[in-house]
Amino acid sequence: MRTDAKVVHLKAAPEQKPTSPAGRLPVALISVRDKAAQQLRLALQTLFDNADDSLFEIADRATSNAEQNAFFEAMRELRMKRRSIERGFLQQIFESFSRLNQYEIGKPAESEASFESLALVQNDELEESVAVDTMVTKVMNRATQPLSHLTTRMNALVSRKLEDKSNPLGPQQLCEFFIEACRCLSVDIKVKLIILKLFERYVLTDLDQLYAESNQTLVVAGVLPELQSTPPRRPQARTGHAPAGNSAPGTHAADSARQADEGYQEAFSTLHALLSELRGSALPARNVPSDAIPISSNDLMRLLSHMQTRAPQQIDDFDLQAQLEQLLHRVSAKSGKSRVVGEVDEDVINLVSMLFEFILDDRTLPDSLKALIGRLQIPVLKVAVLDKTFFSRGSHPARRLLNEIASASMGWGDQDEAQRDSLYQKIEQVVSRLLNDFVDDPAIFSELLADFLAFTGDERRRSELLEQRTRDAEEGRAKAEMARQEVEHALNERLLGKTLPEVVVRLLQEAWSKVLLLTCLKYGTQSEQWQAALATMDDLIWSVTPHDDPSSRARLLDVVPSLLKNLREGLVSAAFDPFSTSDFFTQLEALHVQTLQQFAPKPAEALSPKEDSTSTGEQQIEQVEDASTPAMVEVVEEIVLLAPGESREEEPEVDLEANDDALTAVDNLRVGSWVEFQEDEEHKLRCKLAAIIKPTGKYIFVNRTGMKVLEKTRMGLAIEFRRGAIRLLNDALLFDRALESVIGNLRSLKNNSR
Repeated sequence: MRTDAKVVHLKAAPEQKPTSPAGRLPVALISVRDKAAQQLRLALQTLFDNADDSLFEIADRATSNAEQNAFFEAMRELRMKRRSIERGFLQQIFESFSRLNQYEIGKPAESEASFESLALVQNDELEESVAVDTMVTKVMNRATQPLSHLTTRMNALVSRKLEDKSNPLGPQQLCEFFIEACRCLSVDIKVKLIILKLFERYVLTDLDQLYAESNQTLVVAGVLPELQSTPPRRPQARTGHAPAGNSAPGTHAADSARQADEGYQEAFSTLHALLSELRGSALPARNVPSDAIPISSNDLMRLLSHMQTRAPQQIDDFDLQAQLEQLLHRVSAKSGKSRVVGEVDEDVINLVSMLFEFILDDRTLPDSLKALIGRLQIPVLKVAVLDKTFFSRGSHPARRLLNEIASASMGWGDQDEAQRDSLYQKIEQVVSRLLNDFVDDPAIFSELLADFLAFTGDERRRSELLEQRTRDAEEGRAKAEMARQEVEHALNERLLGKTLPEVVVRLLQEAWSKVLLLTCLKYGTQSEQWQAALATMDDLIWSVTPHDDPSSRARLLDVVPSLLKNLREGLVSAAFDPFSTSDFFTQLEALHVQTLQQFAPKPAEALSPKEDSTSTGEQQIEQVEDASTPAMVEVVEEIVLLAPGESREEEPEVDLEANDDALTAVDNLRVGSWVEFQEDEEHKLRCKLAAIIKPTGKYIFVNRTGMKVLEKTRMGLAIEFRRGAIRLLNDALLFDRALESVIGNLRSLKNNSR
């Protein structure tokens, strides 16, 4: 991960060997790091939960459609990249801590780097830099002492010299970590500044408390307990010239909550106004009798609770609005007065119906789970009737519960025995609890959300562990495959097209190939050991090849002893079968003896009559050759080395241009992307891209438990994209996508009706 934040560009990080942070840091400092990371993670989650609300409000006040669309697009991108930003921010914190006990060599002067960076700062970056400086100054004004004490205590534990500015928990570093994590966002500078403001509000505001807790952790561990810090003061409202009574603690928080609630209500008012404009044109008009009396929201809640207890298991034919009309008709008949739903509540019903239409049509959700989630329509409608902020507050527990259920369901595949799946059972338990227990207290959503997050957290940790093991195994397999290809190349280069004793070819292919493979994996192809193993193979081939020149005899006598020694040591290191090794050396000895005999002078033989001696000599030579000539084999096919149980598939021969859409789609895949493969007409496979193994070009896919289920090459994936057998799954928050779609449709209807 890059760590050269563009706001303050001071130095390039020196290359260092990867180390284990936990192994190098003192236990007390690990405790400080972990507690701080947990607090910052929760604060960052709160930031993103509220980011939608802030951007939504600003979008509603936009002066043009283009500006409004820019904010909506920023909301969408922020939702999609939220998890990546959270991971990147926390990873930089952990990496920064891991470097505390590493010395920096060749560190350039900060002043020179700073001047060069400032000379290249663009306008947007300048605004960003000014915003960061302001944020850091605010934190330092109220938390200088606890931060200074924390830095002093950390300096007592680590080898690197720390300053407040370079402290991993200092405001300067945290701002830079966040900005670097947000580099993936392609948004306007206005949006960036808004996000930075949210970072200040939700993350930096509580830093003085974080420093106090960190100092206390180190004091308990006995690190400079003599340093005394003033306890952090809770933020109070600025009174100015207001009466003293208005400065009570909590006033500022109450004002903020009231202003936020007004903003949320304003957001719903905007939706309500939009529906009112469309009613009678793009949407059906309300058919209300002149003497109709609207029922109260409390009466509507009672009717919805009645429907909730009688909601069917299957929601395909369930029409909530039609069922509600029937209940109202019965109520009207009993009271003798026409009763209808109030206009505001009717808009809430329409909005929730539109949202669930999108959810039930969404292709990202598995069909089996749509039926479960669809049963939540009435509980969600009751929440929306009770609390209109539901539509605009991203942190609303009911919205978060829906989003978390959808996110957890991303990798779930329809199964024959779905009831045995733990995720299915958990979602079914949540739905049953809401249908049976939710009357009018929305707190049940917070309770179920916390329980569901605990469940998915455990599942995620298990799947991430297995996924990491899968990646490690695939990377190891890729290294072995690349090494096998190197060995194949070395063998084919020396044997292909040659005729050699069969025993030598078999030994090189079955035994010495293992020696070469181990050498390649352990030392690499640039090592002396690899070159020595190749030289031994070359000497063996030369020693069993016929030679005519007399000097070869002397060379053979010189080579054979060291050759036999190297062969024996290599085969022992590869744990080759000792019985086969012994048999091979016996045959090799015979081959070498025969080769030496070719150079020996032939003894004089008694001559018989010419005609008789010729025929008898030829017969004797043939008999000697038949008895001593070894079996020879010509290597005409390339040698292919495979691991046990492995088969090497040929790359499909498809001629695709470099800019082909299918190849572009493959190149746009990112690790962590969820896809759905259409295996045949009836079966689909949902899986996540866990790794791209660069040496082999393999794309490794896992299921939601982290187990490998598929591997493809780049060209193989391109073919799947070309024939439409693979589909990307949208992992953005489900409810937010649904709301965005509803708002977009309503705005389109409004524009078309003009």
